[in-house]
Amino acid sequence: MITTAAFIGQIFVTALVVVVAIFVVVVLIRSIRIVPQAYAGVVERLGRYRKTLQPGLNILVPFIDRMRPLVDMREQVVSFPPQPVITEDNLVVSIDTVIYFQVTDARAATYEIANYLAGVEQLTVTTLRNVVGGLNLEEALTSRDNINGQLRVVLDEATGKWGLRVNRVELKAIDPPLSIQDSMEKQMRAERDRRAVILTSEGSKQSQILEAEGARQSAILKAEGEAQAQILKAEAEAKAILTVFEAIHQGNPDAKLLAYQYLQTLPKLAEGDANKLWIVPSELTEALRGIGQGFFAGGADSAPPRAPKA
Repeated sequence: MITTAAFIGQIFVTALVVVVAIFVVVVLIRSIRIVPQAYAGVVERLGRYRKTLQPGLNILVPFIDRMRPLVDMREQVVSFPPQPVITEDNLVVSIDTVIYFQVTDARAATYEIANYLAGVEQLTVTTLRNVVGGLNLEEALTSRDNINGQLRVVLDEATGKWGLRVNRVELKAIDPPLSIQDSMEKQMRAERDRRAVILTSEGSKQSQILEAEGARQSAILKAEGEAQAQILKAEAEAKAILTVFEAIHQGNPDAKLLAYQYLQTLPKLAEGDANKLWIVPSELTEALRGIGQGFFAGGADSAPPRAPKA
């Protein structure tokens, strides 16, 4: 029969084993740390920085080492609320900014600044006011790339000691006052109307130029066609005359035939309403004399005798 002391001893041993098992489990839990990919863990030993844990399985000294909250090493995108900024011409504009940055040193991001997100936001606002404050409204609206570049350089240099790298800075919107927006809209409408008038005038001018050029080319082509036609007509008439001349020359005509041809040519001299004066060629008298000789038999020998001179 088990005595009371033995029973109490068994209970004590069992409790001790349970306590030891629990202690071992707690030690294992506190010793093993699994860091996810794209994260880093800062380990402190007795309150001082010990090392930075890399992704994967890591072993710590229980109750001595302590790991701080994990640091996200991925590129982060932070959008800040609109900030009022005064330009060089004393106009208040509202500017929205977006920053793309990445933690490159988990130790510096943990110990060099208490809250690097708040620090980046305040630094961005200050730098933005300094950069835009030296520009007028028109320059601020048309120089976004320049402003983005200046902001990125200043922020990257200032946040380097915090273990951050600023990759890009973008201005989402630059909103002028409502009164200025109305004025700008009217100016843009007037500019568009002016450009429309200019384009219409240019189109009309070009159309007139093309029409005049077409008319000129048409007149030139018409004149060239008429000249070519006259040249061809003259060449045809010259060839016809040459052919007739050669035919007559080869036929060896006599004076009677030539006189007859002269008589057939006379009616053509009277063609046309503008013919008011006839020019009788000197050969016509010779032709008429030949005709007269042809009507008398014997030619010159059978001609009627002339009256004797007194």
